Amino acid sequence: MLKLVDPANGNTPSLARYADDPRFTALVGELHSEARQVLPNVRGCVWMINSTATGGGVAEMLPGLIMLLRELGLRVNWAVIGSERPEFFALTKRIHNLLHGETSAGIALGPDDSRLLENVGQANAEGLLPHLGPDDILVVHDPQPVCLGKDLARRRGLRAIWRCHVGLDERNAATQAVWRFLRPHLDGYAAAAFSAPEYIPSFLAGRASVLHPGIDPLSHKSRDLTVSKMVGILVNAGIQTAHEPVPTPDFPVPVRRFVADGKLVTPGEIGLLFRPIVLQVSRWDRLKGWRPLLEAFVRLKARVRAGGASALSPRNQRRLELARLVLAGPDPAGVADDPEGAEVFRELCDAYQGLSPADREDVALLLLPMDSRKRNALIVNALQRCATVVVQNSLREGFGLTVTEAMWKRHAVLGTHAVGIRTQLRDRIDGLLTRDANNPEEIAANIEALLTAPRARYDMGGHAYRRVHERFLVFAQLSHYLSLFSRTLGIASGTGLAE
Repeated sequence: MLKLVDPANGNTPSLARYADDPRFTALVGELHSEARQVLPNVRGCVWMINSTATGGGVAEMLPGLIMLLRELGLRVNWAVIGSERPEFFALTKRIHNLLHGETSAGIALGPDDSRLLENVGQANAEGLLPHLGPDDILVVHDPQPVCLGKDLARRRGLRAIWRCHVGLDERNAATQAVWRFLRPHLDGYAAAAFSAPEYIPSFLAGRASVLHPGIDPLSHKSRDLTVSKMVGILVNAGIQTAHEPVPTPDFPVPVRRFVADGKLVTPGEIGLLFRPIVLQVSRWDRLKGWRPLLEAFVRLKARVRAGGASALSPRNQRRLELARLVLAGPDPAGVADDPEGAEVFRELCDAYQGLSPADREDVALLLLPMDSRKRNALIVNALQRCATVVVQNSLREGFGLTVTEAMWKRHAVLGTHAVGIRTQLRDRIDGLLTRDANNPEEIAANIEALLTAPRARYDMGGHAYRRVHERFLVFAQLSHYLSLFSRTLGIASGTGLAE
């Protein structure tokens, strides 16, 4: 059932620390000025409510966001809903997929589904009720807790904001069905916020705003790492062999690599410091385009072995020969709200076992531990910094913070035309965009183009860094939240979102 989560991990940077960094001084000053105008009107507590404390972009963003909002002077708490009914998260995963236009599980959503969503929402609302004050604001993230917000807005007259992180930039049978289903559950919400304007359904027009996610540049996942610190993380995580002692101890739970005999083992040396690395790190979700990416890399390697790279310089031929694909994602056991994760990972393992020995040697399939948010973030940070090319081959993507993170690390990213990615990544300026994320030949050609053009890759990485600095850091996100609170408090009590 519902749990209150402590967002503090002892390592959240203070705004004063950001202000001391010349890259962020002006941004922090503007935030303090905005907060002084908003604070007198926010008399209650702001509650961030979602469905998991670990795994996925929302859970990763919230701790730092909450701590910085607190430092600006707001009272902010975090609650995570739960349910002992496995069919609940199966339903919300279907809703998630339908919002992305995915119809493989069918589009029918009926009264029984609605009752399940409402029953779980009401049960969790009961758990939160004793902690609420009359002036509190609820920020409800994504579909899983949507009925909690509806219930508390109706029973207590609280102002509730629905923050939707997913969507699709077209209307089809799937999206029409899911919005018809969700519409009555959104009645009573004072406002909504989406990651892109294309995601806003027509019945929310005029009540919804755009709020881009952002990364915290001093977080464990995005902060700068010295060479020794980066190598130490890789060694402690079990994905780099140490030839000399390192001062830090091994992580209690190491990264595990899936190998041909079906076992999960500590990876040891996989060439992260020496080979050209093509990396995708994301949830185990079919919409992330794992299988087409794997097939694309295998086709690229086959072409290289058959002499198809002979027109390239010897150095570029060598780059392609040595390139390794690293596919990394969270241990599914540590992601409570994604029942498909284990199934998708298993499918990818089956595909890996079907590869030739030479191809298996060039692919590393990694499970990242979820026992510690800090250690997980540091591992992802180190992996991204080791990469030569970071890929996000999503068929659909609400926003894609893995793209933002890689751009901040000055990588030319290989993305797709999924709206969340193209919102960030400009084709041939900050990286490359694959038009068809299901087309292995196009993906392979783009991987080759980035691996064999180091100067262009460097220039695009510089553009990518500047774009994140200007638009997608946590400071812009905090400013948007302050504006959202102001607008929400100006809406008359009792006004709902339904037409």
